[in-house]
Amino acid sequence: MSKPIKQIHLAAHFPGVNNTTVWSDPNSGSHIDFRSFTHFAQTAERGKFDFLFLAEGLRLREQGGKIYDLDVVGRPDTFTVLAALAAVTDRLGLTGTINSTFNEPYEVARQFASLDHLSGGRAAWNVVTSWDAFTGENFRRGGFLAEDQRYARAESFLAAAHTLFDSWHGDEIIADKDGGRFLSTGDAGRFAYQDEHFDISGRFNVPRSPQGRPVIFQAGDSDHGREFAARAADAIFSRHGTLTEGQAFYADVKGRLAAYGRRHDQLLILPAATFVLGDTDAEAADIAHEVRLAQVSPATAIKFLEQLWNRDLSDHDPDGPLPSVDPIVGENTIARGRASVRMHRDPIAVANEWRARAEAENLSTRELIIEVTGRQNFVGSAATVAEQINTLVQEDASDGFILVPHVTPAGLDPFVDTVVPLLQERGVFRADYTGTTLREHLGLQPAPQLSPLR
Repeated sequence: MSKPIKQIHLAAHFPGVNNTTVWSDPNSGSHIDFRSFTHFAQTAERGKFDFLFLAEGLRLREQGGKIYDLDVVGRPDTFTVLAALAAVTDRLGLTGTINSTFNEPYEVARQFASLDHLSGGRAAWNVVTSWDAFTGENFRRGGFLAEDQRYARAESFLAAAHTLFDSWHGDEIIADKDGGRFLSTGDAGRFAYQDEHFDISGRFNVPRSPQGRPVIFQAGDSDHGREFAARAADAIFSRHGTLTEGQAFYADVKGRLAAYGRRHDQLLILPAATFVLGDTDAEAADIAHEVRLAQVSPATAIKFLEQLWNRDLSDHDPDGPLPSVDPIVGENTIARGRASVRMHRDPIAVANEWRARAEAENLSTRELIIEVTGRQNFVGSAATVAEQINTLVQEDASDGFILVPHVTPAGLDPFVDTVVPLLQERGVFRADYTGTTLREHLGLQPAPQLSPLR
């Protein structure tokens, strides 16, 4: 029996708190002006994408007390932007990254329930933890939590939020003949949640929203993160965009679902992916090279180098060889808890791997950093990129992709204009929306139904 053809899920990531944006490109626009968000969102909706993803940045990235040279200035409040976008879009899902380390369940649940109402059932929450001390300094708790503590709090946070979302029932709302809705005298919105992290009780003041609960996304790649996603998420972001790595991640995470009584199709795997398009594959490759040079400036290359070496390398020549000294092993004092540092469990081994590669390929420090931090997933003509995407999805390396253009806000336009039609011709991507809620776009089961209004 032949394998059924999978439908591809596509989303658009408005870049900002990352090193993919090339703000120096003459076509790059503002990351604060609402017209940028409007253009980006409406382009994604024109392409029939599932959702727009807006990352949250609670503080500009910095290292050694200085802002990264490639960070765009500012990041408006996530809920404010998504609520405004709900008014200028009709079907596009609206996904926001909101962390569980420095917020409280009641306020976040109230904001997402409100967004789900305002958008007609298009809200989604990317549940993340905050891992760096710089961000922690902005909040009363300060510092950063160890990985196991962060995920324990996140799981408790989400469970508390679900208690709030589920605190309203259909028999607690009375509809009059003119369509108005009034509270009954029952226990509408009454809730109580208590564990080692939270002790809250009261009444939740936002009625049940169109989706019941927002779609839940998770972005962790650690074992804790994968288990959290298998237990509680509707979709998981991934950084594994190649066939071999993608298939391994896909099989691992999907394989964890049965332990929680969940089916294979109840969790989507959606890697983030960059793309560079050209009239030919060769032209796209040339453009991609120039983009990488712009994304990894000499100063940025040194910042990446310091994160592994755990020492001040501001005097190091980015156009020279890698440092001859070894990384400092132990507590990282350069990045203070940044995830990129903790990815390297054995800094000296990684440094030696980098040295061997640099010597074999005759690479300078900056050239080596460009290679090891590369995130260009799809490079080629529209036909080539459409083929690459479809192959990865059909071969179970992913269920789709969250596209991250390097130019904002118009960087998504070429993809929508040239690649999407080719996917539609193949019959692997929708020609139009068939549902109104994000859960419907993603093929997910609705949240448990409540009794009807009376």
